[in-house]
Amino acid sequence: MSEDKPPSRPSLFKIFDKFFPKTLKPRAQLMQALEEAEENLVIDPYSRSVIEGALQVESLKVRDVMVPRSKMIMISSEASTKNLLKIMVASSHSRFPIHNEEQDSILGVILAKDLLAHLANNQDDEFNYREYLRDALSVPESKPLGALLREFQQNKSHMAIVLDEYGEIAGLVTLEDVIEQIVGEIEDEHDKEEDNIIDYGDGRFLLQANTTLSEFNDFFDSNIKSDDYDTVAGLVISGFSYLPEQLSEISLHGFQFKVLKTDNRRLHLLEVQHQTSDEKLKDN
Repeated sequence: MSEDKPPSRPSLFKIFDKFFPKTLKPRAQLMQALEEAEENLVIDPYSRSVIEGALQVESLKVRDVMVPRSKMIMISSEASTKNLLKIMVASSHSRFPIHNEEQDSILGVILAKDLLAHLANNQDDEFNYREYLRDALSVPESKPLGALLREFQQNKSHMAIVLDEYGEIAGLVTLEDVIEQIVGEIEDEHDKEEDNIIDYGDGRFLLQANTTLSEFNDFFDSNIKSDDYDTVAGLVISGFSYLPEQLSEISLHGFQFKVLKTDNRRLHLLEVQHQTSDEKLKDN
């Protein structure tokens, strides 16, 4: 007599066969299928959020999630062991680009664990970073985020230096930055509260959607007020009159807003730029 076995759960492939026909469907229908799958308890809310995040990654570019150069922690190629240790301890990061200031280029990346191992065994000797230097992956800021994730996997890399169209350092992006677009924020005990508004230096600003209008006004010297909402997310949703999809754009109060990250419930990340005079005239 065979033992009783618990009912098996449908495989992921069977789930997709049921809710996603073989023919390619528009994004809106895909999202509707995910909503129906959640309502029918085929997937839970978190699984739906992860799937939506994975879909959004394919639409984003490296420039949408990178740490801009102004926020990068780079170590000078001329830094002493003492300075290396001081920077590493203060930042709590594990990987550091080595910067050749004369040529304004990245020589490679060193790991904090390599310095710690050196100090444990050779406390009186200077740390020769060149012995531990790892190649730095370089990617253009226009690279699709999905393609970067696959490149990280293939190269077993965790960090890439982002270059602009002129080949100059524009910022950096980490594997964690990409994964967070799929699963949400990954915080540890060393994470510090990030700025709600980050200046990329080219007229573009990365904006946490839950930034208050008061903080937005202070930063941009604007005067946007409303009795109906307190955050920039509320402003943007009110402008659309519905929850907009990823990459939707709208002009409001002299600013151009672009949705970078959203889910079926709220906005997460926005890009904002000042409108030019020509754009304002066009809107009017």
